[in-house]
Amino acid sequence: MIKKKLMSLVLVVLGITMISVALILEDNHIFKSKNIKTESSNINVINMSSSNREVEVQVIDNPGISNDTTVGIKELSMEQAPQAEYIPPRVEVYEGMTIEELSDKLNRSLGTSYLQGKGNIIATKCIELGVDPYVATAIMLHETGCRYKCSNLVVKCNNVGGQKGSPSCGGGSYKYYASLEDGIVGHIENLYYRYYSRGLNTVETIGPRYAESKTWVSKINWYIDLVRAS
Repeated sequence: MIKKKLMSLVLVVLGITMISVALILEDNHIFKSKNIKTESSNINVINMSSSNREVEVQVIDNPGISNDTTVGIKELSMEQAPQAEYIPPRVEVYEGMTIEELSDKLNRSLGTSYLQGKGNIIATKCIELGVDPYVATAIMLHETGCRYKCSNLVVKCNNVGGQKGSPSCGGGSYKYYASLEDGIVGHIENLYYRYYSRGLNTVETIGPRYAESKTWVSKINWYIDLVRAS
């Protein structure tokens, strides 16, 4: 009986070494459960991890052998490996959203305006510089009028934030940008360098320096609520 059990154990170990498993993926990739037949037994691969070069297996219908066995295995080629599904990690960048989810949310708030589809540029640049994307978008919607009808400053000069400077837009004091994308990036950089980097990171602290209107703060907060609800 002992010899029989030892022989079964040897056959199981030999069978396990024949399993083709790819451990050349990045660390911490977990594979779905997969049944594999060997000459000695039916082996269920519970999970495989490239972080520790080990595979957890379960021996089925083989009395006398432990059902929970962890063995080290050698790295094999991708061609030899069983199919596995890789699920990329979720990276949240703002209020529990990924960059893609944030971009979609901003696009919904932009409606069908001239700015539609620019959510990814806004989201990416804001996260890069640490500017609140809701604030940046709200100011754009207010300054451009694009919630309803975009101003000529936007359509002709790609100026989405009402920034002044050179090169001049049509000889006036407002700044000209070569493209709408440049104008959006310029608007967010203006918020960062003139306000956020100096500790002015709320609508209430930005308002007195950004605009002379005493209703500017309340209007921007209204647009922020609109963006948040989109």
